[in-house]
Amino acid sequence: MLFLSFGGPEGPEEVRPFLENVTRGRGVPPERLDEVAEHYLHFGGVSPINRLNEDIMAALRSELDAQGRDLPIYFGNRNWHPMVEDTVARMADDGVRRALVFATSAWGGYSGCKQYHEDIVRARESVGQRAPELVKLRQFFDHPLFVGANADAVRAAYAELGERAEQARLVLTAHSIPLRADERPGADGRPQWYSRQVAEAARLVAEQVGAESYDVVWQSRSGPPQVPWLEPDICDHLQDLHAKGVGSVVVSPIGFVSDHLEVVWDLDNEAEEAAAGLGMGFARAATAGTDPRFVEMIVELIAEHTDAAPVCKLSELRMAGSTVNGALCAPGCC
Repeated sequence: MLFLSFGGPEGPEEVRPFLENVTRGRGVPPERLDEVAEHYLHFGGVSPINRLNEDIMAALRSELDAQGRDLPIYFGNRNWHPMVEDTVARMADDGVRRALVFATSAWGGYSGCKQYHEDIVRARESVGQRAPELVKLRQFFDHPLFVGANADAVRAAYAELGERAEQARLVLTAHSIPLRADERPGADGRPQWYSRQVAEAARLVAEQVGAESYDVVWQSRSGPPQVPWLEPDICDHLQDLHAKGVGSVVVSPIGFVSDHLEVVWDLDNEAEEAAAGLGMGFARAATAGTDPRFVEMIVELIAEHTDAAPVCKLSELRMAGSTVNGALCAPGCC
């Protein structure tokens, strides 16, 4: 299988070239790149996403071995080394003819799903006729193991607040995108509804932890101010909650599968500092990638292809095109 992710720099000298790869063709001004570069340099220019992906792959290797599944794992990225084109070339050199692809995103939409399909096409075209067939595993935002791992992380975050937990507000957050991207029509002209998938995952997590009310907010916006993005922003929302007398919050980064830079900077730095400045208690729930159930979920997604295992899901949320979540990913579904 091919473990396909976003990529991240491994040192200060790689930060700016990495960011230029990420934003190429999007018209992002240089001053914005300078601002984001400082976030990476705050952590020594090393993105945590690389180590986290390696940890997940190591756990996946152990679980596959324990189940007697002889499935080689290759690692490729969209934006930084190892680039997916180089990885697919190595797979071809090794004689791989067909592989499953696990992308580190639970979601539909362009960045979360369709762009990974484009990565696959681009990599295969760069290798040519000897490139292996690559089949992307389905989206998993409502998989019971993904939801369960996030729910337990929320429970643990409540416990961190101690006496302040009883009145804490649950706030679930995901990466914001432009409104026009969230509303872009799919194969049949209907919207993608990335925001609906996030809302459904948030509902499922809140239901499991017994939160009668909760909020879904957004973070990590990077576009020009005149372009509308999904709102409210997490820090603005904390201000609103404070004005309403909320004394503490539990923040769950439901939109992320691991603690990469947008989580550790936007939440563990900016949001936590904003809460402290308001005198609010703040506890951030862990992401699912460190939970053994996340690895178990990947194995289950694999088994849907290798063993015709039943599809596990907690909703019937329809996506663009005729695809119902739980069906295998198909071209045009985003």
